Amino acid sequence: MSKHFKLIPVQILAIGFALIILIGGILLSLPICNNGEISISFLNGLFMSTSATCVTGLGVVDTYSQFNFLGQLVIIILIQIGGLGFMGVVTVFAFIARSKISIYQRTILQESLGSPHIGGVVKIIRRMLIGTFLIESIGAFLIALRFIPRLGLWQGIWFGIFHSISAFCNAGFDLMGKFEEGSSLTLFTDDLFLEITTMVLIILGGIGFIVWNDVYNNRLKFSKYALHSKVMLSFTAFLIFGGAIMFFLLERNCTLSGMSTGEQIMNSFFISITPRTAGFATVDYSNMSTGGRLITMLFMFIGAGPGSTGGGIKVTTFVTLILSMYSNAKNYNDLSIYKRRLPADAQRKAFSSIASYIAPVIGCTFLLLLMNPTFTPESCLFESLSAMGTVGLTMGITPTLGSASKICIMVLMYSGRLGSISIAIAIVRRKIIPKISYPEEKITLG
Repeated sequence: MSKHFKLIPVQILAIGFALIILIGGILLSLPICNNGEISISFLNGLFMSTSATCVTGLGVVDTYSQFNFLGQLVIIILIQIGGLGFMGVVTVFAFIARSKISIYQRTILQESLGSPHIGGVVKIIRRMLIGTFLIESIGAFLIALRFIPRLGLWQGIWFGIFHSISAFCNAGFDLMGKFEEGSSLTLFTDDLFLEITTMVLIILGGIGFIVWNDVYNNRLKFSKYALHSKVMLSFTAFLIFGGAIMFFLLERNCTLSGMSTGEQIMNSFFISITPRTAGFATVDYSNMSTGGRLITMLFMFIGAGPGSTGGGIKVTTFVTLILSMYSNAKNYNDLSIYKRRLPADAQRKAFSSIASYIAPVIGCTFLLLLMNPTFTPESCLFESLSAMGTVGLTMGITPTLGSASKICIMVLMYSGRLGSISIAIAIVRRKIIPKISYPEEKITLG
């Protein structure tokens, strides 16, 4: 390939994910992957493939009821690829073949991870791969312990593997259709062991591989962590505990009614963790209080950490937004936290990222309302945020979407996994722009 036509890293990632989604869509629409005589249409197969590869969890069919073992295997492979990232999987094969990773490939890996530096990116990838398979193996073992007594040895093991990978990759796909179609984890609200295991897997997958590497290098010495890790760990804890308190107060007489106090507390934590891109549900969101759904949509908007298996605008972007508001109110020139000053362009990047996130969500919400007059604005906004944030929660409208609506949601899931700014860069190649500085003139703001 000539230098003139050489693809930039973001384009490599965008094309790679698109090809994987297309292959997955073809496989899932084949009769050999489906239960019974009737296969799903190619569009529905493509939707399920997009949702799996983009680790979202929205489904137009029930995973267990529609797909046989081969179909479920295809879905979990797509989830694993989506969770590790396209280049992460490519690196696995490079390690196996003992191939040397070029500077260009390292640049793509840096883009895929969201790492601020290219140096040491291969070491981070290696640790990421080892850590991922170790954590998923432990999770699979623990979850299998719960299902083997119910389902037998081999199916119990398969349930453990499937749900461990799905939880760690923040995908939200499940096989609970075995017990009741579309039930997710609503039948296990009293299973403390299963809920805690699932929550731990979701959190570990959502904090980001950059944080993993920092914790590995510095162990429990918080003062030595990089600013990124400090922000991610502290604000993730704040969102989890703060969300749990709000959900407990809002939902104890609503979706959490009928549970014991201990179960209410545990499920409050679960529904605080899962909206930030995991997608598992222990309650029916269509019956949730208005305040609870509002908090859920806010958490879907915030999402997980950069370079993680999750989506959303990212926790660090949200923190930058809060710092910007605080600094503006105090008339400070800098954005500072943990005795460190953020780069001068951090505010511009944060607001650009948020704007590029909100615009597609509003556009898709409008189109869903236009194409589905019977849907409520709240359910359409909830669905759009869930797709863009790669969450997978729904108020029950996903299976009833028409063809055009499904395409809208697929575009959001794809954009949410890669990042809407990345999509724009991938479509419009970077060009060398002359640095021209025009005369300054103020406009009135606010």
